[in-house]
Amino acid sequence: MDIKSFLQQEKDRNAAICRRVKNFSVFDFSYIPSEPVMRDEAKYLIKELTRFEISGIPTHLAVVGSKGSGKTLTLQYLQGLLNAEHRLEVIYANCREHNTTFKIFAHLLGVQARGASLSELYDRFCHVHPGKTVVLLDEVDLMSAKDKNKEILYFLSRSKNPYMVVMLSNGYRFLQELDMSTRSTLQPVSVYFKNYDAAQIQGILRQRATLGLHTWDDGRLSEIAALTTHKANSDARVAIKTLFYKMIEPDDSVEACFEAARRDIVIDQVNDLADANLIILWAAATSRSDLAKDIYDRYCRYSRDHQIKPFSYMYFYTNLGYLQSVGLVALVAAKIDRTYTNRIVLTFDKAIAEQSCKLRFE
Repeated sequence: MDIKSFLQQEKDRNAAICRRVKNFSVFDFSYIPSEPVMRDEAKYLIKELTRFEISGIPTHLAVVGSKGSGKTLTLQYLQGLLNAEHRLEVIYANCREHNTTFKIFAHLLGVQARGASLSELYDRFCHVHPGKTVVLLDEVDLMSAKDKNKEILYFLSRSKNPYMVVMLSNGYRFLQELDMSTRSTLQPVSVYFKNYDAAQIQGILRQRATLGLHTWDDGRLSEIAALTTHKANSDARVAIKTLFYKMIEPDDSVEACFEAARRDIVIDQVNDLADANLIILWAAATSRSDLAKDIYDRYCRYSRDHQIKPFSYMYFYTNLGYLQSVGLVALVAAKIDRTYTNRIVLTFDKAIAEQSCKLRFE
């Protein structure tokens, strides 16, 4: 087939897809639905936000839950509602993209801030946001190790201005790393977002299908919801992507579309990891032994080979806890001789970890 013929073939194929899909944007992970699924966790957030709105007395929150459990979507939806009322300002920063206190303040101010000191940025922030302000810090656990104490939390919790901090994370590890002065001032209240159940996943899929498709099969939505609940830690992103793949590849089975979607999500997760966490997965993927101590020794060797200072064994375990919270590893208790240890089991194809490390480090 020549280039012109292949081009026409793909155009005809895409025309067929457009007869099934009426709005592609609803399958984008950044899409905020007009009416997200109502959850008990959202009710608690609303109570705290509206109480702050009338009193100016903040309750700082640590919102924790697995990826795809609806944390970010719920808070960004509430951000839009509250900002539209103009009685409470809600601002957002993703700490993966802006990973130090300096960068976060610069982002929230919309400035480059070259040549400015951190204290100057903070003073400018207080001047620009003098009233009741909620600061959403998404993926706060991914702030740089250079900003170990996450100074922004100290600044905001000690401010004379009425600031409420809402931190989103996949696990509680970041709270344990805060220095005592920040933790005592912040005194965060934890809000845990439970994983969606199958009925909630199906409701999310039905909503996306209603908005994005010309026709759909409820039985197929139920099948995707069941697979997502049982095999993908109830990650709504996997369910949404599975439905999208089924619409663009109608001849593929639901199971094939699900596996493709799950693999894509895992690749994105692995590629987004910090170097140290990626090396942990690399060590686990290439080690002949799955015992934690053996994998730690290999992790240390790989780290030194790439001029990266390895974690202590205790901090290595803390990061294993994070990797488990995002569904990339499973820690399995094992008894070796008379002592207990953990086996580290990757929950995805180890070739993904090896390929990601090869691209990043070699």
